[in-house]
Amino acid sequence: MVTGDNIVTARAIAVNCNILSKEQIDDERCCIEGPEFYKRMGGLIVRNGKEEVGNFKVFKEMMPYMLVMARSRPEDKYLMVTGLRQMGCTVAVTGDGTNDAPALKKADVGFAMGITGTDVCKEAADILITDDNFSSIVKACMWGRNVYDNIKRFLQF
Repeated sequence: MVTGDNIVTARAIAVNCNILSKEQIDDERCCIEGPEFYKRMGGLIVRNGKEEVGNFKVFKEMMPYMLVMARSRPEDKYLMVTGLRQMGCTVAVTGDGTNDAPALKKADVGFAMGITGTDVCKEAADILITDDNFSSIVKACMWGRNVYDNIKRFLQF
């Protein structure tokens, strides 16, 4: 969970959503603030014309534990997406603000909120969620996988 909320609010939301257990609340590996994350990761570097995490070794070590990033800034979100893609993960990002646009664009798939989302956010996204409901994102992923699997099966014949 990556949010702009303060760490106390982020932890409470994460516990309520079963993202974080009560035992993990004070674990620095599980909950971190965006600027500290960016600093520990060594920021963003460009190597051979490709954006990468500055300290990718630390990023890989931290990812199995990291569950909540609070007080995240656009550059923290972008670094997170860059690192996950560098690890070979498929990354989806949701957003509604102009500050979400870089991460939405960098992700494999970006979901923008169609009602509350800014024009910049909507332009950067791949998919608009017209009702701003998170369950619609889950449905879109389900249908997207279904369509992808059917196309894949068709092309294998």
